[in-house]
Amino acid sequence: MRAPRHRQRAATALCLTAVLLPACARAQPEAPVRPELDPIQTLLQEIDNAVAAPGVARGTWAVAVRSLRDGAPLLELNADALLVPASAAKLVTLAAAAEAVGWTYTFETTLTTVGSIEEGVLRGDLVVSGTGDPTIAGPGGKGLDSFVDAVRARGISRITGRIVGDDDGTEEPFPRFAWAWDDLGYAYGALPGALNLGANVVEITLAPGARPGLPAALTVGIDARELPITSKVDTGLAESIAHLQPVLLPGGLGLRVLGTLPAGTPAITFPVAVGNPTHWFATMLRQRLREAGIETDGPPVDIDNLTDSSVAGPSSLVHVHRSPPLAAIAEPMIKDSLNLYAETVLWLATGPGGVRTTDEALDAVHARLAGWGVADGHHQLVDGSGLSRRSTLTARALVTVLERLYDPTGASPWMRALPMAGRDGTLDSRMGGTPAEGNLLAKTGSMSNIRSLAGYVRTRDGEPLAFAILVNHFEGPGSAADAAVDRIAVALASLSRD
Repeated sequence: MRAPRHRQRAATALCLTAVLLPACARAQPEAPVRPELDPIQTLLQEIDNAVAAPGVARGTWAVAVRSLRDGAPLLELNADALLVPASAAKLVTLAAAAEAVGWTYTFETTLTTVGSIEEGVLRGDLVVSGTGDPTIAGPGGKGLDSFVDAVRARGISRITGRIVGDDDGTEEPFPRFAWAWDDLGYAYGALPGALNLGANVVEITLAPGARPGLPAALTVGIDARELPITSKVDTGLAESIAHLQPVLLPGGLGLRVLGTLPAGTPAITFPVAVGNPTHWFATMLRQRLREAGIETDGPPVDIDNLTDSSVAGPSSLVHVHRSPPLAAIAEPMIKDSLNLYAETVLWLATGPGGVRTTDEALDAVHARLAGWGVADGHHQLVDGSGLSRRSTLTARALVTVLERLYDPTGASPWMRALPMAGRDGTLDSRMGGTPAEGNLLAKTGSMSNIRSLAGYVRTRDGEPLAFAILVNHFEGPGSAADAAVDRIAVALASLSRD
């Protein structure tokens, strides 16, 4: 028989007020008190879970986190392991260049007449000389308009000689050490040189034939119409998988595209690298001059391919083109991870007017890192972009660089160049709707079986952190590695130590 309701209320009150009575103790057992985990221990547990996730559990991980409030290490996991950072290496390149030449530095490209000018006719050559500016751009060579205008302003309506590309201001365009040959035809593998136009990339379009077995149709854009591009792409069965491989030999002019396209699929337009950027720059300048009504009798040439010394005679400077400042160049280099930008910016590490070779620049980077407290053995860089799998860094080295360049106001060119989680750059579609969105600023790195993320994040309490997360040799898809890296980054943004 159920007790009346007033007796139940009385029994409850008795147990609440007489907590020492044995009967009440038996009726209301107290739950065991569990000690709260230390916030760092909770963070470490989250990192352990992330690195043990399917697809990345067999990878080699390194994590370093440092508080920017007091400079103390927050946590480290294999922080001294040399791993391939991929594009996170661009942080070191930009940091070294900025301290060597300053954020206001500009590249110069000059235009010079060699020969006499008589009644509007240049009886000689037009020479364009560069120092590595990666920013001259525009479809159809529109970035060359100022050069053409300068020639017209001199009253020149005809050039009897050649359009000569002079790339002696830097080392020859050539792949960096241990770049993979099969990367070279792609846009991200474009070779850097003293003269660069449109990041040395053109667009081509391939469309499958009417039925399997027929060759695919190749169409080139206006920029590529004077480049020798050939296609060996066939039409495959409708259920086959599309595969396209642009093949480019270093220094060569010709590009060949191999592969198959399934029948019935739409045409594919994609960017490919030009062969010799110096020759291509001269070719496009000649094309733009002709389009502007300035006759050019001679061919476009790379100065290194001349067999005589005929580029001689009275010379006159026609035009000096200056790039945007390094502060502006930094944003596409880091936010969009442009390899060609990084390779030319690397040359600046030797200082204003310094030697424009990769070896000299890497020596300068090494010396600068040592001055920042990065010990020998914590970096083995062989290029500026991180495209080489022979470039390695430790997580500790990356965090040291990040700490040195940190600006708490967020207003410096360095801070503005970094992608923001969930908002822009290479992080625009990552970590949205988490505490990292609009908070975390970091450079990504991505190659097959390699992922990295290095930058800054504020914790839930507003504590600024510098961090580096690297993983190599993971066994699953890249999406699994991205998810694991992001999980660690979000855990840092969620941390509360106060």
